[in-house]
Amino acid sequence: FCVGSNCRQRSVTAHLSSSSRPPLPARKPEVLWATMAEPSGRLTFVCGAVVGAVAAGALSLALTRARPRAAGRDEGDIVNGVTSKPVEVAQPDVSSEEVVVPLQERPDNAPEDCVGVSSEAAGKAAGCAGCPNQTLCASGEAKKPDPAVAEVRDRLSGVKRKILVLSGKGGVGKSTVSAQLAFGFAARNLDAGLLDVDICGPSVPRMLGLLGQDVHQSSEGWSPVYVDDRLAVMSIGFMLPNQDDAIIWRGPRKNGLIKQFLTDVNWGNLDALIIDTPPGTSDEHLSIVTYLQESSMDGAVIVTTPQEVSLMDVRKEINFCRKVNMRIIGVIENMSGFVCPHCNTEQAIFAPSTGGAEEMCRLMNVPFLGRIPLDSKVAQAGDAGVPLSQLNPDSTVAKAIDCVVSKILFETDVIKA
Repeated sequence: FCVGSNCRQRSVTAHLSSSSRPPLPARKPEVLWATMAEPSGRLTFVCGAVVGAVAAGALSLALTRARPRAAGRDEGDIVNGVTSKPVEVAQPDVSSEEVVVPLQERPDNAPEDCVGVSSEAAGKAAGCAGCPNQTLCASGEAKKPDPAVAEVRDRLSGVKRKILVLSGKGGVGKSTVSAQLAFGFAARNLDAGLLDVDICGPSVPRMLGLLGQDVHQSSEGWSPVYVDDRLAVMSIGFMLPNQDDAIIWRGPRKNGLIKQFLTDVNWGNLDALIIDTPPGTSDEHLSIVTYLQESSMDGAVIVTTPQEVSLMDVRKEINFCRKVNMRIIGVIENMSGFVCPHCNTEQAIFAPSTGGAEEMCRLMNVPFLGRIPLDSKVAQAGDAGVPLSQLNPDSTVAKAIDCVVSKILFETDVIKA
């Protein structure tokens, strides 16, 4: 043992010596060395050491095997800072094939690994065990089309253009663009509708000056709220008793409301219906795509800002549209530069480090609809719920929005032709 004054082994020895077990008789050093010097003593010592080592190894092996393993732990897992072999991290399956399955392919109460009702393995796959739809899928009844798809087609039969406004990135001004596009269509004496399916963040009532309005129901269904004779609006924001209430809903309930918006709202005859969606590619988008699959959807207008942080998510949105066979009408670059109202100097607030939206459109072979610069009047128009052209009709932004409306009409007229 170490003779240091603070040595750990010294304290252990003191503890052992103070236990209740009677102390062993001490042997004098000279007697010990004399015993070790004898051949029989050396043999006895060596045999004892070997037996002790074997016993210690057997005990260690037994304890290792008896130790319960954590669920999912492999031999290479790190335990107490020690790993027996290089840890192999399994890469998550990020295949985008799951998101292209139409909504009716995966029932709302189905497990995450549902193979889809049209699959040959429906009701028979391992993931179907315990699913409440297993018997229905196995019988083939679940393969029948959702009757809501036909209802939506009939309800929107009087709508000439059906346009989705999408963005993979939040905060790019998508709802602002949707509101100003709706104002732009109405300003051209076109009957327009704006449907807000951003369930958790309904800002359309504020942007169109309709706060405090209510939805009325008649024998023909829900009546949208009208800004004027040319512009009709529907949003969950009209149904909230308090505008500050949070909407905390899961996917199935969101899908149910979107279905009700499409099947129960009496839009009548419209020249264009603009559907404002939340950012991303999730439940709301799949619901819209599924329910409108037989309604001659014109396509999607995608909104982005110039910087790469936004463009990288917009590329995902473009690929989403291609996966679900939705035509892309074009991309709008919003907040594209700032023109000083005093000296007319243009400053790139969000610098396009990779060429901006126009370069992205060229590389991905999608139409570019134009740029809308930053202007404080846009925020004022949104808060006041009026078209930008009413506040500053000769501004660069107002002219840019009018140009985008013209290109959208041209692109959709090409489809109709």
